[in-house]
This record gives sequence, structure tokens and C-alpha cells, in this order.
Amino acid sequence: MDITLTSLETEHSQLLKDKIATQITSEGGWMPFSRYMEMALYEPGMGYYSAGAHKLGAGGDFTTAPELSPLFGAAICSTFLPILEGLKEKGLPAQILEFGAGTGKLATSILTRLSDLGFYLDRYDIIEISPDLAQRQKESITNVVSDLGLSTQCDWLSELPKDFKGIILANEVIDAIPCDAIIFQNGFWYWYGVAFEENVLLWKAGKPVAQALLPESLLSTNFSEGYVTELHIPANAWMHHVAQHLNTGLFLTFDYGFPESEYYHPQRLEGTLMAHHRHHAIQDPFYFPGLCDLTTHVEWSQIARSALAENADDVFLTNQAAYLLDAGIGDIALEIGNPSNPETFLPISNSLQKLLSEAEMGELFKAFAFTKNLNALLPGFTLEDLPGLRGRNRL
Repeated sequence: MDITLTSLETEHSQLLKDKIATQITSEGGWMPFSRYMEMALYEPGMGYYSAGAHKLGAGGDFTTAPELSPLFGAAICSTFLPILEGLKEKGLPAQILEFGAGTGKLATSILTRLSDLGFYLDRYDIIEISPDLAQRQKESITNVVSDLGLSTQCDWLSELPKDFKGIILANEVIDAIPCDAIIFQNGFWYWYGVAFEENVLLWKAGKPVAQALLPESLLSTNFSEGYVTELHIPANAWMHHVAQHLNTGLFLTFDYGFPESEYYHPQRLEGTLMAHHRHHAIQDPFYFPGLCDLTTHVEWSQIARSALAENADDVFLTNQAAYLLDAGIGDIALEIGNPSNPETFLPISNSLQKLLSEAEMGELFKAFAFTKNLNALLPGFTLEDLPGLRGRNRL
């Protein structure tokens, strides 16, 4: 792996590493992995999402579906439109709130598609923890709102409003919520945290994990000695929080992951934790902290249960390809491009292939949704034979 860093990048990472080492020492020589991941990603002015660096797109560290094509956001509007129209009929504001809006391309594609369909949002608000991404969002969204002549109000919020009525959207957000690592040793599960020895950050087992914190799959299956996986207590708490605050409407998210039975498969020996730097996948989570994105796959079964525990009407899970096809992405592609003109349609076809192919994003990425106080058909989730979780009886 050939990654060349500038002296400023190396210095920046070393400063964060020193701060993490100091924190480990203050905690007695051992730190939970969730605390390390939190510092590596979100330490003010130093963490990956807090320090101001180009993260998305060809020149960044990873590419998301909205960066590949506006077709992704356009297809999502097929799900949103009947819900937004229903909100307006009830005299409620037609509003979307997006968590972690990246460069703003998903927001702009949604605003553009809804405008093309003759529907105009009252509000499109964003919660964003990265200052540099928030600035990029403001520039791109302001330009689109102005160019389209929209009256849509856009604000950047610090927290989710209580009793929210509308649509909550999150694309590749849950994977970046700090998780804990655990390791199976001598018939028991132990916290797998971080130590600092001889100027090196390294893995070190800690205390046993209380059985009450372990998913059923980890209690009922035989695992190999040294099997490592993740617990997603903060992500599940976040899902509880979102579901509590959604009064009426829809929550929709896209991310890579598996239901519980696949996530904790006995052959998944090293878990799903991964670092990313300039489109390189790196297995070592301690590689240049602050410069690498850290993610884990989402364990969808617990996420679904967290929503249902907060009185969600129903939950839906399917793979991204099935969702986008059911939402009509193929028809939308034909609307904006002419297949008989290869020069213009080839880029559209290439982006569709990446979004839908099982070898690209189509299978690993999932679409997850839940509704509250809402009786509406959801284009994207209308097929009964889609794989994954659907409804209270499919958990």
C-alpha cells in the first residue's frame, strides 16, 4: 500500500496520537475502543470529521451513492413524495431533515427532483458535525435553491427537534457511530480495547462483557478462540433517540451491513471494522489516527428493534439494488437520458451499474426505514419478496 503523507498530515496525526496516549494513561493504561474511535473521528479540531479535510469524491477518502449520481436522490423522491403530499394535506409542513449531508449532493438532487415534479418543500434542514462539510453544504444548497427559485428554508441544526413531523434521512451515518470491539477468549466475551505501549497503539483485552449486553446470536453460537466482533450500543441508542423524536413521518437510511445472523456468523472471524484513506481500505484502525475514516458495518436487527421499541409502526429492510429498482430508478434514468445517444447515456449507465450491481453497492448496501403514525405505501419497499427484515414479525 503506497500512501504518501505530507509533513503537516504526519504532524497532525502525531498530535492526536499523543492526546489519545495521554487519555489512555489517565484511564489506567486501557481505553474502550468506542472512546478511541470517538477521538479518532470527532476530537475537536483534530478528529477525522472535525479537522477540515477533503473527504468525499474522487479526491477524498471514499465515495457515496449521492456522489456517484443524482439518480440516487431522484429515486428516493419516489418514496418521499406521497408522504410529503400527505403532510401538506394535514396542514403540516413538508419538511426533510438530513443527518450528515456530506457535500450536499443528496440534498441538491432531492430538491431538484421534487422541483421537477412540481412539489416544493417548506424546509430542508441538516444536522452536520463536520464544520468543513457544513460549509460546502451551505454553498451548494444555497446555489441550487437560488437557481431553482425555491422558497425552501434551510437551516443547520445542532440537535433533532422533539415531536418532529416529516422525513428524517441519513445516508452512511450509522457506520461512523463509535462502536465497541469484543473478543472471545476461553469461552467468554471480553471488551477489546486500546493500550499504548512502546509508542504504539495496540489492541488489548479488558474485562468480561456482561451477558445482558450481548445479542442472542453471541450467546447461542460456538465461536473460535480469538473471534473478534463489534457491539453497537451507541448506534442503537442513537436509533432510540431518533425514533423517540419522530412524531409522524418516515425515517430512511442507507448503509452497508447485515442482519444479526449474518453479522455474527462464526466465519466472520475479525469483525467488520475498517479504516479508509484516499480510497484505500486499511485493516489497522490505529493507522494514522485523525487522517483515516473509521467505520463498521451496521447490524440491522438491533437497529430495527430499537425503532420498534419506540413505537415505530413498521420497519423495512432490503438491499439497495432492490430498493432503487422498486423506486423506479430505471424509469428516471430514461427520463433524463436517451439510450440511443451513447455519449450522454454511457455515464448514466455506468453510475447505475455501480449503484445496482451486486459486485458494487447493490447487495452490501441496505435501505432501512421505519414509519410512525403513518399509513402510506412506500415505493422502494413495496415488493413482498424482498430479502431482509420487514415488519414486526420478521425480526
